[in-house]
Amino acid sequence: MENEQIGKVVLDYRFYPGEDGYTDGTVEDEMLEIARTCEPDAYGQVIAEKKSWPVLYHFSYLRENIISWLPMTGRERVLEIGAGPGAITGALCRKGAQVTCVDLSRKRCLINAYRHRDCGNLNILVGNFQDIEENLTEQYDLITLIGVFEYAQFSIHSDNPFVDYLVRIRRHLAPGGRIVIAIENRLGLKYWAGATEDHTGVYFEGIEGYPTTNYVRTFSKKELTGVFAEAGMEQVEFYYPYPDYKFVDRIYSDRYLPKKGELNLNRQNFDRERMQVFQEERVYDSLIEGGMFPEFSNSFLVIVRG
Repeated sequence: MENEQIGKVVLDYRFYPGEDGYTDGTVEDEMLEIARTCEPDAYGQVIAEKKSWPVLYHFSYLRENIISWLPMTGRERVLEIGAGPGAITGALCRKGAQVTCVDLSRKRCLINAYRHRDCGNLNILVGNFQDIEENLTEQYDLITLIGVFEYAQFSIHSDNPFVDYLVRIRRHLAPGGRIVIAIENRLGLKYWAGATEDHTGVYFEGIEGYPTTNYVRTFSKKELTGVFAEAGMEQVEFYYPYPDYKFVDRIYSDRYLPKKGELNLNRQNFDRERMQVFQEERVYDSLIEGGMFPEFSNSFLVIVRG
């Protein structure tokens, strides 16, 4: 089977290897049933009833906040890499002219297709980005990697996967286009304060340099800037989603940084326990006073212009 159609959405299986390379387990069956049977305006009730972190994470309307603010004309051709179950796909379909999603999991792509089955401007490519990328012929005005860049070594097999990943992606960027990356900050204040590393669940794993982890990497602001420079990307803007890029309440920039007393949404742990080593609000105020908030923001939103 090369194609499957769910409502108005076409799933392209030409590059699918036959098994899913990434999964959250049996909860994905539950999420697929939600996508099949529930209208989007019922997701809030489902989240309240299920009390499940994966359901909250993938179906909360707050997930769209990371992209819904982004200025767009409505004419953009969008490539969403690592779309997963489609937490931000709907926002992209509403804001852009044509959206192409890439994800290596067939089940996650089915969830995405069912929840956005009425979007006639959406198509989904199922498979590993490295295989799909070689066959992409279109150039895109907007390319998104939301919670994806940290897993670059899954998509690109090379000695320098993060730089090579960006170089490959840039080939498909139209003149004047933008790449949008959302990723945790390896040195985010919450990790010093006692939150476990988001991907590994291990205390201090990221700030210690990932001594026991080899499948994921996040970066400090300086490290990310170095990766972009090595990839030949010079027009880079950093933004600072708060409390992080997953459930965004507000987004700061270098032109508008937080004021003392503003950062008080710091203990939003929905998936696991955490310690509290110190009062983050007070430390944030000290960092703000010292001009160091950008280095300790929990997440980054980076816009790279072609």
